Amino acid sequence: MNSLGLVENYQEVNVTIEAELDRRKMTLRQILALGVGSVIATSRPAGEDLAIYAGGALLGYGEVVTLDKSMGIRITEFREAQ
Repeated sequence: MNSLGLVENYQEVNVTIEAELDRRKMTLRQILALGVGSVIATSRPAGEDLAIYAGGALLGYGEVVTLDKSMGIRITEFREAQ
């Protein structure tokens, strides 16, 4: 049985999806100084794929896209089930 067959009965279960742009350590002073329009620099270069997690497990990778006036993630790669 393939992996899709294994989860067929669970298709309607809600799972949290996360896309992580970056992680950054900041002092409380730096956080309190943030305001509207503040920019937090990331260590990732522009255009690098973001990791996408489903239920805490790595699902694949994607890239940031703009959709009208909002942002989204275009999936560029799915990981094979382990």
